[in-house]
Amino acid sequence: MLVCPFCGTESPYSIDRDIGKVGERELDAGLRESAAAERDRSDERRSVQCQSCKAIMVYDASRVGQNCEFCGSPALIAYEDIKSPIRPEGVLPFRVDRNRVRDDIRRWWRSKWLAPGRLATAALVDTVKSLYIPYWTFDASAHCPWDAEAGYYYYVNVEGRDNNGRRVVRQERRVRWEHASGVVDHSFDDELVPGTTGVEMSLLRQVEPFPTQEIVPYDTAFLSGHVVEHYQVVLLDAAQQSQAQMAAKLEQMCAAQVPGDTYRNLRIDPQYSGRTFKHVLVPVWLLTYTYGAKVYNVIANGYTGVIAGRYPKSFWKIALVVLLVLIGALIFFSIAQQQNY
Repeated sequence: MLVCPFCGTESPYSIDRDIGKVGERELDAGLRESAAAERDRSDERRSVQCQSCKAIMVYDASRVGQNCEFCGSPALIAYEDIKSPIRPEGVLPFRVDRNRVRDDIRRWWRSKWLAPGRLATAALVDTVKSLYIPYWTFDASAHCPWDAEAGYYYYVNVEGRDNNGRRVVRQERRVRWEHASGVVDHSFDDELVPGTTGVEMSLLRQVEPFPTQEIVPYDTAFLSGHVVEHYQVVLLDAAQQSQAQMAAKLEQMCAAQVPGDTYRNLRIDPQYSGRTFKHVLVPVWLLTYTYGAKVYNVIANGYTGVIAGRYPKSFWKIALVVLLVLIGALIFFSIAQQQNY
């Protein structure tokens, strides 16, 4: 639906998803084109940067004066130094609506036993915001030779004496090391790298994955009524991060191929080909709220509904847990002493 922000009139909007597929772009060519002319996102939208958390967002011109969607700070300024932005190739539309995410956050709060009891009933969810945040996806074919030392366990009998001085024979484990090598061939599809720094990365990783197979071709109609963040992790940095992520996964695959019972000195030499990328926007619901003197964030995947966040802890509930642990420890030691007697 397209919804008028003034009168609330709803108008159906249909997109033929069979027309235009989300295409991949050749990575080396994309890196060479980093100085290409700036691509127009919208004449009626403006980029601003938060002076508190440094998030960069794209607002309607009439909304530039509002608070930062990420940290709530009112310190926003015009951000005019964005050079040669890469236009998104695809969008993952919102599937979780505002009413559902409000209810889900309340249930999430209630599931946190240490949270204050009145947190779930507070009207804090009224400030939940819908955002499209930038991601990069990378594809590559990897050919990865490896070599390592494979360890094989064997056991030998070792003579010794027990505490009473009696002769005993025990088995001792040893390792026989042998050279091993092999090759892993693997195709990476849509390796995700966040293009945002406005959302706490540890929370964002908890609500992943964003199902890239559901991404549709970029259409500004999807952005209506939502705040869009401009990417802050540039293509070069994202490509390097994706390669590091791929290398870590290849190392695990190579380790699984090493024969024997254990291994050491694993070395890999990954070689990548057919590298492609695309820039996409994914949906996130963000709630920034103040409880007491602290600010907390809760984020929800706008497609799957998965929630992650921070929440205050009740002093009295923590004290009760500590008290119960102490009582349990006293009971345990009391029973142990009685058994000794």
